[in-house]
Amino acid sequence: MSTPKNETSTVSRKTLWTVIGASSAGTLIEWYDFYIFGSLATIISAQFFPPGDEFVSLLLTLATFVTGFVVRPFGAMFFGAIGDIVGRKYTFMVTLLLMGISTAAIGVLPGYATIGLAAPIILLILRMLQGLALGGEYGGAATYVAEHAPAGRRGFYTSFIQTTATLGLFVSLGVILATRLWLGEDTFKEWGWRIPFALSIVLVALSYVIRRRLHESPAFAALKASGKSSKTPIRDSLMNPTNRKYVILALLGATAGQGVVWYTGQFYALYYMQTVLKVDFVLTNNIIAIALVLATPFFIVWGHLSDKWGRMKIMMIGCALAAVSWIPIYHAMASAAGYNAADVSAPLHAPDVPMLVFLVFLQVFWVTMVYGPIAAFLDTNDSDLLARKA
Repeated sequence: MSTPKNETSTVSRKTLWTVIGASSAGTLIEWYDFYIFGSLATIISAQFFPPGDEFVSLLLTLATFVTGFVVRPFGAMFFGAIGDIVGRKYTFMVTLLLMGISTAAIGVLPGYATIGLAAPIILLILRMLQGLALGGEYGGAATYVAEHAPAGRRGFYTSFIQTTATLGLFVSLGVILATRLWLGEDTFKEWGWRIPFALSIVLVALSYVIRRRLHESPAFAALKASGKSSKTPIRDSLMNPTNRKYVILALLGATAGQGVVWYTGQFYALYYMQTVLKVDFVLTNNIIAIALVLATPFFIVWGHLSDKWGRMKIMMIGCALAAVSWIPIYHAMASAAGYNAADVSAPLHAPDVPMLVFLVFLQVFWVTMVYGPIAAFLDTNDSDLLARKA
């Protein structure tokens, strides 16, 4: 993300909150679209891959899911460059539409039984388009908010954008649960799973209308008017040794560790309970949803504290806590679910739901530490990124 140096926001508080609200709404919908795929992995695997081995089909589905993450940096780079040239607003309007169309297309895509191998191939392409769109959307929205926020409060204000990833997962789980309970399990597995994908069109349309009213940030407008904006931002980022160092630092030193903590603490916890511990599908989703609701406010807390204590310090502590606690946490989850590793065929007792909620909450709490401050950390004005201040 790039913002003009030494710019201090002069926008009114009302305008700033309007910007945060509109940006967050669109980004939440993008994350919703992105995570429906992962939340429905066990069902998608049966729809789009050859029948026979359920485990292999699930692995192929998860591999397809992962491609969305692989292409995200390219989306961030491509759409970030466009944003630096034509503006943030118009760029994340494009990414919003691209995500919505790709998601809705998955909802109407015929399965393997109908079109054979074309089904997983088209699914892979649509998933890659989702990843490109999300890469551009998140970076553009976070930069847009940062360019409106006062310099000393960027951690606090950009943390609202950070909540959208977890809230998007929460909304996807809620829509899936509501649809499944409404239609029944058999109907949901047959065709009802397509409804959450199709709903994306409605949500995207609403967000598009809201975002059309926004204007470019004062910081970007001033940079554009001064003629100092880059006409070749990708080349400038990669060819300049100093800029290239920051790009590598951001990708490998910050976002890579944050990504491991994020997806282990939320998505792997979901899959682990469903596929290994064999906890009921609806109960698993409820456990994750409750933990997400309880933990989400801490994105704001850590974003605010990062303005005072420094981004890196909080993010590194969060990564360290996750690394040393994951193995004990997952052993405790197995115990709470009644899983017997020595005899996996043994009947399970009733899961200890409050304990499972707490253990997932603990993982999401680490997520809030590493993810809450990261948008401000990646801002090129941020002292943690430029001066290495902790």
